[in-house]
Amino acid sequence: MKEENVILVNEQDEPIGLMPKMEAHEKAVLHRAFSVFIMNDKGQTMLQQRARDKYHSPLLWTNTCCSHQRDGESNIEAGKRRLLEEMGFQTELEELFSFIYKAPFDNGLTEHELDHVMLGTYNDSPVINQSEVESWKWMHPSDIKKDIEENPNEYTVWFKIIFERFYDYLIRKEEK
Repeated sequence: MKEENVILVNEQDEPIGLMPKMEAHEKAVLHRAFSVFIMNDKGQTMLQQRARDKYHSPLLWTNTCCSHQRDGESNIEAGKRRLLEEMGFQTELEELFSFIYKAPFDNGLTEHELDHVMLGTYNDSPVINQSEVESWKWMHPSDIKKDIEENPNEYTVWFKIIFERFYDYLIRKEEK
């Protein structure tokens, strides 16, 4: 299988080239990514546990799905594609915000991403792709926040960064 390219970007999210995904993570080059959060009508967020055979962060909990846009693919198209590939369902997505973060891993790779955070609604059980996802669960955002504080090593590095911003977004939305 051919390795996918990521879209290299500047800090204004303007594309400046393509690079194989592993090379971008080895060199810590800024590239475009996305993170999808799915919530149900009860206000719970769907989390996934990464598959045990993932090359980094195996068996850690994270947001519903995340990945990288393909060249020529919109953020929403990429989010819908990956949601179907990993979690086995489709739903409408809206882009909430984007930001840049940098997170090193124990294996020498680094995520340096301009991350587009998206939100969708779904109320059923996913049909997980077991090569990508070990397990899944619904949790209320306040319970996720508390569990991250109590068990930080059970969550991916990027999720802890992204969740803070997502949680702040939810709080601000409730206050309106």
